[in-house]
Amino acid sequence: MAARTVETQLAELRSRSLLRRLNEVASPQKTVIESGGKTLVNFSSNDYLGLAAEPFLREAAKRAIDEWGVGAGASRLICGTLSPHVELEKKLAEFKRAEAALTFSSGYATALGTLGALLSREDVVILDKLAHASLIDGARLSGALIRVFPHNHLGKLESHLHWAKKNEPNARVLIVTESVFSMDGDRAPLAEIVEMKERYGAMLLLDEAHAVGVIGKSGRGLADKLGVANRIDLQMGTLSKSLGASGGYICASRLLIDLLINRARSFIYSTAPAPAIAAAARAAVEFLMSEAGEVRRQLLGERVKQFLVEAPRKFLPTNQSCETDETGETNIVQISSAIVPVILGDEQTALAASQWLRDKGFFVPAIRFPTVPRGSARLRVTLSANHAAEQISALCEALHQLRA
Repeated sequence: MAARTVETQLAELRSRSLLRRLNEVASPQKTVIESGGKTLVNFSSNDYLGLAAEPFLREAAKRAIDEWGVGAGASRLICGTLSPHVELEKKLAEFKRAEAALTFSSGYATALGTLGALLSREDVVILDKLAHASLIDGARLSGALIRVFPHNHLGKLESHLHWAKKNEPNARVLIVTESVFSMDGDRAPLAEIVEMKERYGAMLLLDEAHAVGVIGKSGRGLADKLGVANRIDLQMGTLSKSLGASGGYICASRLLIDLLINRARSFIYSTAPAPAIAAAARAAVEFLMSEAGEVRRQLLGERVKQFLVEAPRKFLPTNQSCETDETGETNIVQISSAIVPVILGDEQTALAASQWLRDKGFFVPAIRFPTVPRGSARLRVTLSANHAAEQISALCEALHQLRA
């Protein structure tokens, strides 16, 4: 049997409509972008509040460059912990109502470092099947025994917890889930998971990456909205979505943060993030906690509602739905997030639909295996507070044409 070559690997991906290519964007991250010589309305970004190109974030970064320079110079445990990093972590802890916070260079590094620091071969980690790749990779690299429960299936989660308590009584048991899932836009049954983890003496790591800035008062996330934040061991998040910057963070008890400082390899062995990024992220957190931030978050909610009202019913997932009352008015039953998947099935269909929308002036990416399970390739529509009502209406009209 001939050895597999790079060329054959790429050819195999191409034959299955799974080959990816980088898509250069020649403009700032906004609701209208320039890409491939075309002007496109952008419905693909996780910049839910439109902060990535916000002037006050730019000014915060510029001021930090003038004061602190560009690079941090070293890892956080050497001489790379500059005042902007410390100030950001204090603000994040305040925002998430936690004792302490720790920032990482990316959300991926946050997951790998945290799970690796907490878990060993003697422990058990229980993951939702649709948990982000970074969480899955972190669990695998930790060496812990992995158990997976079907998406949001509380019965199977409890079965795994019961098994762990009976068969691994001395293990640290960690449940890992997301509050809002990145590809489906639905929420975890968080209150029930918190109750269950307490009943079985487990710990819980909750990834709030797609909830912060979108859900709850001041966008503090689902845990805060449900009043269970103080019962969750570790709240993970990202600075690169609603906050418009880059990096990841963990909010937890002071003891757990001290453990991560000493054991999280992706933290210990990485040069500290640029101080300008930390300063911009802090400005974004302060904005979320302000009245203007709350207005922006509520505007995002209105944009999501508009899309759910005007989009073809066929394309709406069950977790975000509308109904018509006896007067003929359309009511929003539930808004889970700013993510609305348009599930089309096979990869070729999703790619063709994405290209068709691009030709119409919309950038809506096709999401394919392995990012989503086989047979569930989709368009992933993400809404921003900065989208104009006319832009949303135009996309919905295009989706009606696509449906036909």
